[in-house]
Amino acid sequence: MAAFVGWTGVGDGVAKHGITGHLRRDRRFTLQSILKRVPVVVAPVAGGALIARFGIIKGIHTSLLITIILAGVTLLLVRKITLTAKATGTTNIRGVWRTFHTVLKRLLVSDVIIRTCEAMTGVLTILYVTNVQHFTVATFGTLIAIQMVTSILVYIPAGKIADRIGRKPFVIATFLSFALFPLAIIYASNFALLILAFIVGGLREIGEPARKAMIVDFAQEGMRARSVGLYYLVRSLSITPAAAIGGLLWKIAPEVPFITAGIIGLLGTVVFALTVEERYAS
Repeated sequence: MAAFVGWTGVGDGVAKHGITGHLRRDRRFTLQSILKRVPVVVAPVAGGALIARFGIIKGIHTSLLITIILAGVTLLLVRKITLTAKATGTTNIRGVWRTFHTVLKRLLVSDVIIRTCEAMTGVLTILYVTNVQHFTVATFGTLIAIQMVTSILVYIPAGKIADRIGRKPFVIATFLSFALFPLAIIYASNFALLILAFIVGGLREIGEPARKAMIVDFAQEGMRARSVGLYYLVRSLSITPAAAIGGLLWKIAPEVPFITAGIIGLLGTVVFALTVEERYAS
């Protein structure tokens, strides 16, 4: 456990620009990411098996019932959590935005581009695998499990290495994987290549703890919750049209949204690489 909760100082570049809370968060975000994705390894396989066993309608109904039960258990657990708020400063959106460090804004821009890439094909991936490539829903569930296992396996070594060499290479690797994943899917001519494609999809998480730690590090102390909330609000609102655009591009040809998403992902990778200096990502 100590390997996960060890904290060290962030880079000198952060300190010079007055960013507070100079503590490494990569390992803690690594632990959080692992715990969050362990159930995702099981859920797709179980859901696919239920659909294969009972059919689409009854299988989905059964999955929904299990989901509601688990959600109820989650609410009971959350009620037992007590947090002490220590917020200071402005509370309005414009004021919070003005406190954003320049690097945080640059990271947000590249993140929006990358998540547009993800959202454009997110809901279409299962359709492509099952309707175009003609694999079963149960097989797709297995592929998702492979993707999640890949993510879990890379979290710990990536977090440790990031502590030594800096975060930027891992965030770039994450963004590049986002770009390559949709392209790998459409160029997978057999099941073995499709497995490889979903391994690439799992590698999208290799730099996620580092990226999340950067967001928190560059948020002003006393305003971190509001800063992180605004960051994700802006990102989510910005990528909202992406799924609809992907659906429209699907009408041209099923491969078009995947190719478009890949190009957008590469653009986001380049934007991050060029605008966020290494000293700020360490």
